[in-house]
Amino acid sequence: MLLHPKELERGFLITFEGNEGVGKSTQSRLLAEKLGQEGYDVVLTREPGGTKGAEELRNILLFGEAEFSSCSEILLHMAARLDHVEKMIKPALAEGKVVICDRFHDSTIAYQVYGACFRDAKAMELVTFLRHFIHCEADLTFWLDMELKAAFQRVQTRGGKTDQYEGQGQVFHERVRTGFAELARTEPGRMIRIDASSSEKDVQEQIYRKVKVLLSHKMA
Repeated sequence: MLLHPKELERGFLITFEGNEGVGKSTQSRLLAEKLGQEGYDVVLTREPGGTKGAEELRNILLFGEAEFSSCSEILLHMAARLDHVEKMIKPALAEGKVVICDRFHDSTIAYQVYGACFRDAKAMELVTFLRHFIHCEADLTFWLDMELKAAFQRVQTRGGKTDQYEGQGQVFHERVRTGFAELARTEPGRMIRIDASSSEKDVQEQIYRKVKVLLSHKMA
């Protein structure tokens, strides 16, 4: 049984993670629609982005022509996140809303630390310090995972302008996937792997069942 929306004293932050083309945006939207239909006050957002300032940084990071050092890129991502958290996420959680975010801390670790920095210890220290400073963590994270070849095919099929991460080679994305796998291994209580190669409906149902468990636990 789901907790009635009016009984939520503190909201929930649910995040979606994974490589390009695994369906994060679609599943985030489907979950938001499902919970909204059940009466929950839902905020659907994304990273980098979510606020005016963070969206401007998103355009710079994904489509800008400037080249940044790895640590500078981490700082830009975390700056966008801080603005997002302070202006949107924390206020929504304080109001008892369910916040669903397409990417969060895990993507910074997987993409910047593992993908770009080859798991550099100093890069990880920087992310860890800034993560503690931002002081906002997901209650539940879905890692949508599938073979990279199939994910690349999805990206090519959907078309549109390619951002700087989608344009990276297979070796980069293999390192990113390894990063997500390591995070899931170290935080199994928060981060749940979902086989994204299943049908859209099957993935949606798996996610919804997990969310029902999370919400029902608040009634105990």
